Amino acid sequence: MKIEQIHHVAYRCKDAKETVNWYVDNLNMDFVLAIAEDKVPSTHEPDPYMHVFLDAGNGNVLAFFELPTKPEMGRDPNTPEWVQHIAFKVKDRDTLLAFKEKLEKNGIDVLGVTDHSIFHSIYFFDPNGHRVELACPDPAEEAMLKKLDAVKWDMLEEWSKTKRAPHHADWLHAKELGKDATGPA
Repeated sequence: MKIEQIHHVAYRCKDAKETVNWYVDNLNMDFVLAIAEDKVPSTHEPDPYMHVFLDAGNGNVLAFFELPTKPEMGRDPNTPEWVQHIAFKVKDRDTLLAFKEKLEKNGIDVLGVTDHSIFHSIYFFDPNGHRVELACPDPAEEAMLKKLDAVKWDMLEEWSKTKRAPHHADWLHAKELGKDATGPA
């Protein structure tokens, strides 16, 4: 028994129409479905909502709920804003840079390109304050993933005991953080 794939990921939005238009205009997603009810189907709670679905490619669906009767949405004040985000894969660095240029032309502040060694990313916020990442694979991704795979359980075990960053994969962000470390052989 295994999970097949993510059916959809749902976030809250401030304005469904604005959100759909933003993702269509800035990330070239297709608007695929809207559902609206006066009662929540799972709980039967009376609460009108608009639920919109966007095609994030390869069968991946990004969804949003607009909830006009609820207090204004917020975020967890104890979690840094860089932690909670959604990341989308793009084909290559040229595509990543083209998206960066398009987003900046549309007045969106973009952070990066950040070098994660196995992939490279840009970061920005949607109109609801959700952090979004676009990531492209590094040409040497496969070899680096093998090296990371070999140490993942040891890293997790060490973290579990110490709550301090294990150094098994210091090479991963060495270039980005200006550290001296060697990469995969």
